[in-house]
Amino acid sequence: MSETSDTFKHAVAALRRGALVAYPTEAVWGLGCDPDDDAALGRLIELKQRDPAKGLILIAGSVSQLAPWLEGLDEAQRARLAALQTVPTTWLVPDNGRARPLLRGEHATLAVRVSDHPLVQALCDAFGGPLVSTSANRAGEPPAMSADDIRATFGEAVTRVDGALGGYARPSTIRDLASGEVLRD
Repeated sequence: MSETSDTFKHAVAALRRGALVAYPTEAVWGLGCDPDDDAALGRLIELKQRDPAKGLILIAGSVSQLAPWLEGLDEAQRARLAALQTVPTTWLVPDNGRARPLLRGEHATLAVRVSDHPLVQALCDAFGGPLVSTSANRAGEPPAMSADDIRATFGEAVTRVDGALGGYARPSTIRDLASGEVLRD
């Protein structure tokens, strides 16, 4: 999908007014919103029927978009985060107090990922920063794999940005930034 398409522009405008957006990521469709909008975060958790204690992921098109959430990291942590990964990787970074409680959940860390998916990058760039990203599904159900799945599950409750998945068979690996430990492979 082109960044100049009406559908893409509509999705960016929807994000700016606090709406929820569904979009393809590397392996599954994601649901997102403005990470600084508490009302949108609450609607997203309610729509997914997700336990708010679990927290959500912050997805960005570049490491620089995550800068406010990464303040306080040491050089080794920054280098690990910026290193090229062979698979999509979500990092658990120490929360520096910037993350909203619904974004972080009950954790002392915040989950962040820099996506190499062109549509995700374009969406973050056009929005002007990172987005919340969580799999597009109700709690306990399989994630959406197509625009048809989004329509069937969420109807008009979300604004959809059509596009293709990134070709990965599984959701991102999850690693702890401080230790490097893999928590989900």
